[in-house]
Amino acid sequence: MHIYTRTGDTGMTSLLDGSRVPKDDPHVEACGALDELGSWLGLSRVALCELPEPSPSWQMQLLQIQGDLLTIGAALADPAGTIPASTARRVGPAEVARLEAWIDELEINLPPLHSFILLGGHEAAARLHVARSVCRRAERRVISLRCTRPVDTWIISYLNRLSDYLFVLARSVNRLAGMSETEWKG
Repeated sequence: MHIYTRTGDTGMTSLLDGSRVPKDDPHVEACGALDELGSWLGLSRVALCELPEPSPSWQMQLLQIQGDLLTIGAALADPAGTIPASTARRVGPAEVARLEAWIDELEINLPPLHSFILLGGHEAAARLHVARSVCRRAERRVISLRCTRPVDTWIISYLNRLSDYLFVLARSVNRLAGMSETEWKG
């Protein structure tokens, strides 16, 4: 089997149920944003290895999130529900609670914010900030998709919480790397 199929050469692609849609269909836009987010998380994991004291737990958390994003993408690419509910993995309240627990754990060691901060610092933190902004775009694409078909509300909750997690993780990376935060003086 080849990686290329030539079936997308006319600007159409297939969803999991076999239906053909334009490559700018809301399903494809949402899945594409999730794919981009997963790529940024992969780049972030690489940069985390450059920290003075790399955290294996952060690596494992990002790997878990990358798997969750594939789960979400599969759910969004299956508008007809061809994946049996009994076998389909879904993102739900347990995954959202897991993100919240990770956020709470990270925030214990962070000073409270009193203003916006300028994004950057250590390379891993900067990549996580990019991932966070891509996460927000993915969330917007999923909300746009929701205008055309039902979307599990836990997916939106998960993406919303994920962007918070990525922000707090970026701050934690900068703190570990000894990078100070620059407050915005707007």
